[in-house]
Amino acid sequence: MTQEQAETVANALLGAALAGAAYFILRDPRLRRTVFSAGRTAIAAAGPWLMVQARQAWAESGASAGASTPADGRTTPEERI
Repeated sequence: MTQEQAETVANALLGAALAGAAYFILRDPRLRRTVFSAGRTAIAAAGPWLMVQARQAWAESGASAGASTPADGRTTPEERI
């Protein structure tokens, strides 16, 4: 078995396991509520961290707050080439 075949089989198995877990969770109302609640909590908890990362990346890129064009002043994709 080649590396590519092994990865394909592993991806298929993971996909089947994910589909089975999703079916099982969506079928049971108590599990469904628990999973959706945990998802909301994860999204809410990640929000502030994502904002900090976005601000830091913006600052490190050297872009100004009102920048609407690239730093080199070009405005069309053809001019950027």
